[in-house]
Amino acid sequence: MRASDADRERVAQVLHNALSEGRITVNELEERLSTVYAAKTLGELKPVTADLPVSSTAVQPAPSQALGYPDQRIGGHPGSPVSIGVMSGAVRKGSWVLPPQHNSFAFWGGTEIDLRQARFADKNCTITAVAIMGGIQITVPDDINVDVTGIGFMGGFVLEDKSGAPPAPPTAPTVKINGLGFWGGVVVYRKPAQRSEPPQIEGA
Repeated sequence: MRASDADRERVAQVLHNALSEGRITVNELEERLSTVYAAKTLGELKPVTADLPVSSTAVQPAPSQALGYPDQRIGGHPGSPVSIGVMSGAVRKGSWVLPPQHNSFAFWGGTEIDLRQARFADKNCTITAVAIMGGIQITVPDDINVDVTGIGFMGGFVLEDKSGAPPAPPTAPTVKINGLGFWGGVVVYRKPAQRSEPPQIEGA
């Protein structure tokens, strides 16, 4: 079976971990990485970590890659571009399509955005979250890339990784989250994905 970029990156991570544990030298790391990035099949990757304590799944295709998630979950009719909670609450969750730009605002209230079962209108989407004396909770699955750059002023704007999973492959959707927490808070949780089967694109 042909190796993907994600397969090569997982093996490279195993090698970097082995170096940090003193199991291989820097020269060995460089030699093995050359083999990893030149590998075209999974069979070529396996010998690279054969003498290291690594799970047998390390060089197997990632489930998301095997099922084609990155391609199948990008597309569809964009959902609402806003979620507003003013002295109340707003929720965006379940099977919906995140538009390229989504604005979330909470004032004396709260909003919740859950992307674990969502699709993405584009490969790169942005959520601008502004919480003023309110709260915004955003949950992202561990099989997408997330970039959090918001600012907390007398409040908080934080990312909490609850998944323990490695970074998603570069082919996965990327969600950038920016904005402001003023006397309020924006919390982004990274949790395991909730997909039992590949999402379907509307109209496909």
